[in-house]
Formats: sequence, C-alpha cells, structure tokens
Amino acid sequence: MRTLINPFAIILTVSFFLFAGCAKEEGEGGTSSISGKIYVLDYNSSFTYIHDTYYGQDEDVFLIYGDHDYYDDKTSTNYNGTYRFENLRKGLYTIFTYSDDSTFTEPSEQTVQMVEVEITKNNQDIVLDDIIIAK
Repeated sequence: MRTLINPFAIILTVSFFLFAGCAKEEGEGGTSSISGKIYVLDYNSSFTYIHDTYYGQDEDVFLIYGDHDYYDDKTSTNYNGTYRFENLRKGLYTIFTYSDDSTFTEPSEQTVQMVEVEITKNNQDIVLDDIIIAK
C-alpha cells in the first residue's frame, strides 16, 4: 500500500524552518543605536560632600544583548561623557557601568549602574537619560 505525501504539509514544514532560521536576535548587524552620557558626582573620601559634578571622560560602558550572562560590547565615553553603541538589531539590551560604592557595603567597593532598553524598530536612535555614578 502506498502512502501519499500531502504537498501542503511539506510546504508548511519548509516554511516553518525557513522563517524560524531567519529570526534575528539582539546584537550587531542592525541599523539602530543606543547612546547617552555618564554623569559623575565627585565625592570626598567619606562620601559626605560632593566636590564637583561633571560628565565623565574615558569611563567604561558595557552592553549586554538580550539575556546573555556576560557583556557583549564595551566602549568608553568621549571628552564630554558620551557613549554610543551602533549597528544594533531590534531587541532588549542592558547598558551598565561601574560606580564607587558610597554605602561602603560592597566588598569590591563598586556598584553597577544599569539601564534596560528595547529597540523596537529599525533605524531607531535611542538616547538614554544620564547614568549617574559616584567617584
């Protein structure tokens, strides 16, 4: 006895695998960007008095794609405290940088300042609010 193969089932199966394979994850290869500035509160050694405030130069800023455990990209701020990540696809991203621990509770003496953002369309240029850190 011969079994007939349903052509509709074949087309449906092939289409599923083609479209599933085309799904793009967060990361490089897109047309969008995320940018912002790092704002520094320059404290005395006991964190009781602010000496100065300014946009931080040469501060490391990290980018995590989606739900990755480690950072995927890193940049440094320029002369006026600005950072920028370009060529990103749609999806969820986490931006973070390190701040001195003003509470004296962290063994590393640093805390993480983190912002989550979602790129929802192509050619999107997201400008985040300032990330404030202590020094």
